[in-house]
Amino acid sequence: MTARPTVAVLDYGSGNVRSAVRALERVGADVTLTSDETVAMEADGLVVPGVGAFEACMSGLQAAHGDRIIDHRLAGGRPVLGVCVGMQVLFERGIEHGVETVGCAQWPGTVERIEAEIVPHMGWNNVDVPEDSRMFAGIAGERFYFVHSYGVRDWRLVPVEGLQAPAVAWTSYAGDRFVAAVENGPLWATQFHPEKSGDAGAQLLTNWLDLL
Repeated sequence: MTARPTVAVLDYGSGNVRSAVRALERVGADVTLTSDETVAMEADGLVVPGVGAFEACMSGLQAAHGDRIIDHRLAGGRPVLGVCVGMQVLFERGIEHGVETVGCAQWPGTVERIEAEIVPHMGWNNVDVPEDSRMFAGIAGERFYFVHSYGVRDWRLVPVEGLQAPAVAWTSYAGDRFVAAVENGPLWATQFHPEKSGDAGAQLLTNWLDLL
C-alpha cells in the first residue's frame, strides 16, 4: 500500500485555510494545518494559502518565517504550492492603495490592481494553458474559480539559457490580461482557488500531489 503524501498547509493568519485542508484530504493527502517551521519544512509538500491584502499577508508570512521556509524548501527542490494571495506574495512586490510592499521575490514582477471598472473579479474563467503543462494535465479546457482585485499583468522573468523557463498560464477579466498560474520546477502557484473549482480543481491538486 502506497503511503499518503504529507502536505503542510501554512497557517500564518490568512483566511481560507480549512477549505484548502479539506480539498487536499479529499484527493488523498495526509494534511496538517501548521505554523510550525519544522513541520512545514519536513512535509512532502507545502501549501501557502492567502486571502486579503498583499501587505497583511506578507506581514503574517514573515512573522511565521514563511518566506524563509519557502526559500529553504525550494533550495532543496521540495514542492511548494501558492494559492491566490499565496501566489501573489511570491512576486517581487505588491502595490495596493499606493502602498508598496516587498514580496518573497521568487519571481520578478509587480502585483497591481486589475484594470477593470468593477472589482473584485469574482467567478469562473477559462485559462490559456501552456503546452505540455503538468499542472493542467487532463483539465486544459476547464474553468476555474477566481476571487481577487489584484494580479500580475506583466511577466518579467527573462529566460536563462540552459534552464527550463517557467510555464505561465493566463486569463483575462473585462479585457485585462493577467497571470492565472505558474509552474516553475518545484514551485507551482495559482491565482484562482483550486479548492473551490470543483472537479477541475481537484484534478489540479491531484496533479500537484503527483509531484510529491
